[in-house]
Amino acid sequence: MISNWSSASYKLGKQGQAYVLVTLIGVSGSTPRNSGTKMVVSKDGIFDTIGGGHLEHKAVKHANSMLSKGDNAQHLEHFQLGSQLGQCCGGNASVLFECFAATGVNIMLFGAGHVGKALIPILAQLPCQITWVDSRAEQFPNTVSDYVNVEMVVSDAPEIEAASMPENSYFIVMTHNHQMDFDISQAILKRADFHYLGLIASETKWRRFQQRYKHRDIDPTQVARMNCPIGLSQVGGKLPIEVAVSVSAEIIHVYQTEQDRQAREQNTAVTAINKTRPVSQQGVHWRDIKQLIKTD
Repeated sequence: MISNWSSASYKLGKQGQAYVLVTLIGVSGSTPRNSGTKMVVSKDGIFDTIGGGHLEHKAVKHANSMLSKGDNAQHLEHFQLGSQLGQCCGGNASVLFECFAATGVNIMLFGAGHVGKALIPILAQLPCQITWVDSRAEQFPNTVSDYVNVEMVVSDAPEIEAASMPENSYFIVMTHNHQMDFDISQAILKRADFHYLGLIASETKWRRFQQRYKHRDIDPTQVARMNCPIGLSQVGGKLPIEVAVSVSAEIIHVYQTEQDRQAREQNTAVTAINKTRPVSQQGVHWRDIKQLIKTD
């Protein structure tokens, strides 16, 4: 269980999850904690404390507001604990909020067979959060606990687990059972909000699945978005590690392409904004920081 800000920021960053690092960068008078005290706020919890009370309540509220915007950002705020927040200590605190936006991808991998076991150590090194699903608990290796961004799920109905993933998730389907593969892929196709759906299959299996999708009235435009055969065509081979490398390379290519697209859009927006400014100023000016941390 994580209790301190340092471990929390490391784990959240490793998983690619968004969080806000809250730091007391200047205090004067009587305050609950000293300058340099930190805490981390994520969508799922608060790690460590800057002293509790109304100050921490306000800080958490502001951090959650930053998280909801989904952007990398920094913000300075000055609080008068007595007159502004009603705390009896009555000092002053300048608080720095640093929001680290989510950078990773959410992946759900179905199947803990030979390829799945070879794939997990590769994916776990990427900025992503992985949910690994199989109906057989004994198939999961003991080494899974070594990866902070991998969660194991044992489920007798794996297709139901797809509903727990956020939109724009990545799904990799490679179970030991063809009917299970079909049920899982069908559930994901019906969601129609996936960013990536890869299915391991022979040409014969793929043709049969396509026919079955038609009989189930699955939107053909969604089926066309599937990656089957799974993996990059340039990376061949049938050994588990060869397939795993091919699949992971495809995943990396897909999310890097998306990141490049988002970066281009952001640069276009920034350029448009800067054209209206006579001088480009990024971040906070040093005079503003000096004023905020100035002691009384």
